[in-house]
Amino acid sequence: MNSILITGCSSGFGLETARLFLDRGWTVVATMRTPREDVLPQSERLRILQLDVTDAGSIARAVEAAGPIEVLVNNAGVGLLNALEGVSMDSVREVFETNTLGTIAMTRAVLPQFRERRSGVVVNVTSSVTLKPLHLLSVYTASKAAVNAFTESLALELEPFGMRACLVLPGRSPATSFGSNARTRMGMDIPESYSGLAKQVFAGWQTSTEEVTHAQDVAQAVWRAATDPSCPMRLPAGADAVALAGAG
Repeated sequence: MNSILITGCSSGFGLETARLFLDRGWTVVATMRTPREDVLPQSERLRILQLDVTDAGSIARAVEAAGPIEVLVNNAGVGLLNALEGVSMDSVREVFETNTLGTIAMTRAVLPQFRERRSGVVVNVTSSVTLKPLHLLSVYTASKAAVNAFTESLALELEPFGMRACLVLPGRSPATSFGSNARTRMGMDIPESYSGLAKQVFAGWQTSTEEVTHAQDVAQAVWRAATDPSCPMRLPAGADAVALAGAG
């Protein structure tokens, strides 16, 4: 039976991806920093595990408990919305520890079993901000762009072993926890010098009539990456992300 491990499943893209793979008959290992049993339907094919991708011990325990998997989806991430001058280096490190180093560490942890079987897929979820930079997202964008470069190079070294690495690039999704994550969890405090710019940016987001990305769009893109060996290595997810990719 096909099996998949997905990080960051408590809400948003990870949660919807877990639902889709469960609906399609896969065995799903859904991981969360703080496990919740109520967010996914009960199933004999579902396991919910605690996982903090910034903690080496947590990674090792989760990978061991998960057992053999065929697909790894690195979806866990944190946001940071601020002008660079308003960002502490501790916050910069926290973003990179989760978004970039956490992705690398998780990938490194599952590659031995993939290599031994000479099969396996790594799907890294980044962002369409790497296609078109936006205001107040310099640190976040850098953390995701690094994953893009990592994945592109990784794909080359995995290919001789029958393994694949793919990227899913979601567009803007107001329904996810990114906004609250970026402001409250990361302690956003925009410097006064940038307050005018910030007001313009926030107002533009609130009044935007552009199409956005839905969690189902991301789940479908992950499904394609996991199951279609002929798919492109980069998969934009959501109407806005697809438009950006086409414009590029």
